Amino acid sequence: MLDRTIPALVLRLDSNVFHHGTLGAIRSLGRAGVEVHGLVEGRHAPTYRSKYLARMHTRPRGRDIVRALTQVAGSIGRKAVLLALDDEGAIAVAEHAAELRPYYLMPDQTPGLPRTLADKRLLYQLCATLGIAQPETRLITGERDAEAAVADLGLPLVAKWAQPWLLPAGTGLRNTSLVHRPQQVARLLRHAAGSDLLFQRFVPGGPHADWFFHGYFDENSRCLYGGAGRKERAYPAGAGLTTYGRWLPNPVVEATVRELAATVGYRGVLDIDFRHDPVKDAYHLLDFNPRLGAQFRLFSDSMGLDVVRAAHLHLSGRQAVRGRADHGRTYVVENYDLLAAGPRTLRALCAADEFAWLSADDLRPFVAMAGQTMKRCLTRAGNNWRKCAHPGD
Repeated sequence: MLDRTIPALVLRLDSNVFHHGTLGAIRSLGRAGVEVHGLVEGRHAPTYRSKYLARMHTRPRGRDIVRALTQVAGSIGRKAVLLALDDEGAIAVAEHAAELRPYYLMPDQTPGLPRTLADKRLLYQLCATLGIAQPETRLITGERDAEAAVADLGLPLVAKWAQPWLLPAGTGLRNTSLVHRPQQVARLLRHAAGSDLLFQRFVPGGPHADWFFHGYFDENSRCLYGGAGRKERAYPAGAGLTTYGRWLPNPVVEATVRELAATVGYRGVLDIDFRHDPVKDAYHLLDFNPRLGAQFRLFSDSMGLDVVRAAHLHLSGRQAVRGRADHGRTYVVENYDLLAAGPRTLRALCAADEFAWLSADDLRPFVAMAGQTMKRCLTRAGNNWRKCAHPGD
């Protein structure tokens, strides 16, 4: 049982109002009786509507995250478990751990490690050193690099921003995208100044090629709780977030993650993505996210334990009692899965074991999400209509 006297703070520095992992963390701890605070995007987000959120604190406009977290700690009034939900937050917490530790319970992480793992260029170099399979990757600094990469890697290829948290707002660029045409390359190059752009060979796996692992690791880099899942559908297809996932055993993925965590001395929550190459029969590591994965609730066992609860138990000095792994369990992100699969799969969507947004005991976030989704779709439709009606404007 979780220690209900120890609150929790969920931290996210990006501005994704549809981040379902934030809601999942709030509900998971809140249902267990933990007082949950949020330092995320603000009152306009659907997450704010959750009855399990004790208080939403104002996120700072600047980047003085230490000052903001210290102020929040004063409002909470006692030490709280700190959970970072995006890469920028995880990096900031690790690099300022000495200043934050008097106020928060957090893993004793090596300060520079999350930055190395989240930076896709540094991760590629690390994997090459350790002999971990990854798709061939090129750093793109200009047109010559891009032309050479396209010639060598072929199309389609995968484009990634090495430090996506540094991308300027309003560009419409995705962290990872599938490039099919030269015109897409030209658009990416327009934004490459000041940001590390990577081109990666596309691994043409089959329909069940994409896997992920979520887990929590203790001070000895030992996995206290975790599981492997298969990405059944994604949005956008081929290089997007999981919209429909299934918990399945995968000894190769599980062993690879445990060995990697032990080698680099990782502590805390992680989310790692893989793609299986049927030609080489190898699992290529695609991303190492040193923070909570958005679909972590897929891995909820027969005792109700998940990654977030395991973290709270360990950081508060309690033992996690594991239940039976619920292999075959499914998880769906309703708004994105409709885009990924369309209405024809509505029956399969409704049969999922857990929904990211819809919950009978906490309906208001789902209603708010649906309203904001419709508003966004209508706005985009209106903009597209104006472009068609006035092409010269």
